Amino acid sequence: MQPRRLILAGLGALLLSGCAGYRLGPVGGHIAGARGIQVPMARNATLEPRLAEPVTLALRRHIQQDGTFRLETDGAPADLVLETTLVNYERLPMAFRREDVVTVTEYELRLTCRVVLRERGVQQPILDQPVSGRTSLLVGPDQTAAERQAASLLADDLARRTVILISEGTW
Repeated sequence: MQPRRLILAGLGALLLSGCAGYRLGPVGGHIAGARGIQVPMARNATLEPRLAEPVTLALRRHIQQDGTFRLETDGAPADLVLETTLVNYERLPMAFRREDVVTVTEYELRLTCRVVLRERGVQQPILDQPVSGRTSLLVGPDQTAAERQAASLLADDLARRTVILISEGTW
């Protein structure tokens, strides 16, 4: 009976030690909701139109869902300002038709954004880093409509990566 108890005790200690690196509370050392953040409309420096709106909306939605920062939208002064500039939009071919190696059937869309996080009234940025998002696009009869729909998925991936960077980062 004694070896059985030792084995169970060892397994229990092993299970409990798996959580040894877990910390309660915010990951980046920020108190949830203590600081307000303002997200102005993204600037679009790419040749692809209509990308700034979905990116800005996705950023605001992800900041609200994350809860690390309080999203300031009513004109009240925020502690932080998140400025985004869309700098590169790529459409990379991923799959081609079997009988025709020139016709693309699937693209990967990539959007790179320069993210600048500043404290209000301070010129020196806290964070200045490029962030990229991506999604796939299946080509159908109307590629323009498909790209317009994929833009929200692309913006969502970019916003998710950006919010992870600013909320979990140690800047």
